[in-house]
Amino acid sequence: MVLEKRNILLNQKPDTKENVIKRIGAIFSAEGYTDDNYTQAMLEKETVFNTYMGNFVALPHGIEAAKKDIKKTGIVLMTVPEGQEWDAAEKPKVIIGVAAVGDEHLEILSKIALSFSDAYGIDRLLGMSEDDISAIFEG
Repeated sequence: MVLEKRNILLNQKPDTKENVIKRIGAIFSAEGYTDDNYTQAMLEKETVFNTYMGNFVALPHGIEAAKKDIKKTGIVLMTVPEGQEWDAAEKPKVIIGVAAVGDEHLEILSKIALSFSDAYGIDRLLGMSEDDISAIFEG
């Protein structure tokens, strides 16, 4: 399973972008998706490329050199209905941490694009349960 229900964190309060990324990285590490180094790789990525993708979605992930730190593909999904500071014009309300082996991130990104391509999709997601969100990624 790419998105375990326990890795869906709904209705979170805003924090610093760094703390959000560290929290996602800690989950990846604790769940066996990555080595501890991957958290730093995600923080490094933000210094060279803002992972805010528009439409209230941010996709933190590691730099290319960190692929070696990924043991298996997984995602952590966090909703922040109030919006999370992310050095962008808009505050993301959905943060999806991605750790993917090889090219498996392409399928994940495709599902994200199809499901959350507009404001309606984001609003719908914010009202979903863990089961409903998990079904999107596993279906």
